[in-house]
Amino acid sequence: LPWQAALGCRAAQVLMQYCILANHYWFLVEAVYLYKLLIGAVFSEKNYYRLYLYLGWGTPVVFVVPWMAAKYLKENADHGGGAGLCVPLPCLSSQINLLIFMRILKVILAKLRANQKGYADYKLRLAKATLTLIPLFGIHEVVFIFATDEQTTGILRYVKVFFTLFLNSFQGFLVAVLYCFANKEVKSEMKKKWQLWKLDH
Repeated sequence: LPWQAALGCRAAQVLMQYCILANHYWFLVEAVYLYKLLIGAVFSEKNYYRLYLYLGWGTPVVFVVPWMAAKYLKENADHGGGAGLCVPLPCLSSQINLLIFMRILKVILAKLRANQKGYADYKLRLAKATLTLIPLFGIHEVVFIFATDEQTTGILRYVKVFFTLFLNSFQGFLVAVLYCFANKEVKSEMKKKWQLWKLDH
């Protein structure tokens, strides 16, 4: 039935917008968590796991619910014309992430400089740390955050679309490779599990 198709389409649109925002706010959770690990003196030892869950999964609801209401009211005012409304861009999370990113780089640089004799290649290590933090924090989002679809035209629009789609599509894989599969502790644990499994079988 047509009304069922329209309802399914709207539900899919709402879910998509929610997932996009959840992605941004989980970037923020990752940034806050890493900052907490590096600068532990600022925080107490309290477990923030539940707070992280609320921030990552709950904050997008604060944006999506008003967006749904505004879209519904606008469509009714337009007599079903379906005039598009954009969900508010998660500028706040991206800006906070950028500030945390800069603060963490400052801490890493200070630690590398303090151990400069032990790390002769500290500039290379800083560059590596910077490049690995960019996908984890979603810093690539900041580059095009103010370049909206209406403002970008021609080649710039294609560049924006390509980088946004490419980085968003492979971001989870890149983070998994850098922080899981390439991690020495993870590889050591996987090796132990593999050896135990071979002994059992």
